[in-house]
Amino acid sequence: MGLMIEGTYHAEDPGPDTVLDGAFRRAKSTIRHRITRDGSSGFPAEAGRYHLHVAWNCPWAHRTLLARVEKGLEEAIDVSFARPRRTADGWVFDPEGPFCDRLKGAAALHEVYAADADPYTGRVTVPLLWDRVRDRAVSNESADIVRMLNDAFDGPDLAPPDLLGEIEAWNARIYRDVNNGVYRAGFARTQEAYDVAVREVFAALDEIEAVLERQPWLCGTRFTEADLRLFPTLARFDVAYHYAFKCNIRRLTDYPNLWDYARRIHHRPGVAATVDFDIYKQGYFSPSELRNPLGIVPAGPRIDWSLGV
Repeated sequence: MGLMIEGTYHAEDPGPDTVLDGAFRRAKSTIRHRITRDGSSGFPAEAGRYHLHVAWNCPWAHRTLLARVEKGLEEAIDVSFARPRRTADGWVFDPEGPFCDRLKGAAALHEVYAADADPYTGRVTVPLLWDRVRDRAVSNESADIVRMLNDAFDGPDLAPPDLLGEIEAWNARIYRDVNNGVYRAGFARTQEAYDVAVREVFAALDEIEAVLERQPWLCGTRFTEADLRLFPTLARFDVAYHYAFKCNIRRLTDYPNLWDYARRIHHRPGVAATVDFDIYKQGYFSPSELRNPLGIVPAGPRIDWSLGV
């Protein structure tokens, strides 16, 4: 992935975030400014002011695309997509076409990070939210971006006050055992670390399956941020995590309620346009010494997301 130290990019990849027990630890995001309605943060909520850098195959970036769609901000916040596979320069862009940088015309995302007034130290990750007016990075933390788009801009409230406690509880469980859980399984370097992670992934999915037996959404009758944050993992599960990350006790399609739930989200207005199953396979089956040394991308599975909807 590469690393920036005091605003300078270093292509040497330090490797997965693991420690001696072989368990995966995700690096924390460090750019944590906020957009506010009144602008008191220095970043006011204004249409056309902000730009989002993402990659199709990144589930954390997918969260922000979903928030942009659910809040009706497609015209207010424009987007640049990095190429599906990273290089020695990390996330990179083409000079033109669907994978160009529409903000600065950069060849690589680290060039955008380097343009911030505060010299950045950390991994060069997506998503990255940028303020055109101040020419500053706002945030590279997906959870913050989702919440600030919800709170600062008009549109449906994805985190209503009366459900906020329940949403936060689901967010914590989903992040630990599902969103990041599949990575803990896929990046584990010991049998013991893998066994723990994969058990926790499927325990969480089993619990969610039971909840969806009695209600349509995680927090009852309303689609919320908790549902939004679960969907990126579900969209990638059968085409990537089931095989590439060895999360293969069951498939998403083996869960009647979860499968119906995932398809209902996929058919919400604008959501299907944030999904690309072929790119997910290209990304998760890219060459990896530990997981896929030959870099062969499988032909399947082919799954019809329209069935039963």
